[in-house]
Amino acid sequence: MEFKDYYKTLELERGASEDDVRKAYRKLARKYHPDVSKEADAEAKMRDINEANDVLRDKEKRAAYDALADRVARGGSPEGDFQPPPGWDAGYEFHRGPGAGPADHAEFSDFFSSLFGAAERRGAARRHMRARGEDHHAAIEIALEDALNGAEREITLRAQTVDAQGMPQWETRTLSVKIPPGVHPGQYIRLAGQGMPGHGGEPAGDLYLEVRIAPHPLYRIEERNLYMALAVTPSEAALGAQVKVPTPTGGVVEVTVPANARNGLQLRLKGRGLAGKTPGDLHLLLEIALPPADSDAVRKAYQTLAEAASSFNPRRHLGV
Repeated sequence: MEFKDYYKTLELERGASEDDVRKAYRKLARKYHPDVSKEADAEAKMRDINEANDVLRDKEKRAAYDALADRVARGGSPEGDFQPPPGWDAGYEFHRGPGAGPADHAEFSDFFSSLFGAAERRGAARRHMRARGEDHHAAIEIALEDALNGAEREITLRAQTVDAQGMPQWETRTLSVKIPPGVHPGQYIRLAGQGMPGHGGEPAGDLYLEVRIAPHPLYRIEERNLYMALAVTPSEAALGAQVKVPTPTGGVVEVTVPANARNGLQLRLKGRGLAGKTPGDLHLLLEIALPPADSDAVRKAYQTLAEAASSFNPRRHLGV
């Protein structure tokens, strides 16, 4: 059995703060959670990540682990032949408490069990198995329209529970989720009491759903702002025009394209983005669309324009 470097597992330095540990765990959980990851070894990686998070988020476990790591570094042990020395955990009390992170897999490694398994059982017995359930994390993908208007959706996910004997097991659950208007990518929706069951009459943990918004054919999302390409004709761009634009909520508004508008010019419709304390805006990016020269009339119009604007050289800045 090899000694595990939990800091390396979470891609952290030894002196990482509690906030650093939390952020590292969330980042890796989003990448390797079996419900969303396409990585071939996602389940095994997630088990290692949960195990490292369980130790480094618990002050007692982390202190004991750091002391043991220092002891191993000083004395050394044959590679692949680590065994915890007797009494290494004297003076420490370990338990799985609130905020330790979701135990998404049925068991941790032999290394973890050799260090903390018996100590946790002793601690749990002393507390008569009274502990709040652990929190779970998952991802939910919604349509832009749901983010704009709010909705109620049913989701199905794999979740871990415990049986009557206290052993972990997997089950498929269907939950009703209320999506508030204005929710944005990366935001969490909390479902109270939908995490792991508590012990000894203590409440269950919570389920945190990370919001992801599906790609939309018209709009691109950046924080609370929406961006849309707006095609205009050369004459509309050159002379100015009033053009109709669809809005994310389903209505149509008329916007003013200023004269001499250039390709890529940005028009802003204030407050037409995602809702919030400070609502986002809808940004229109002008794209000048050239009519195809597929008729005599259009070709003649292009020729007339070329003659009328013969002094215009769009490559002048290139020196040619």
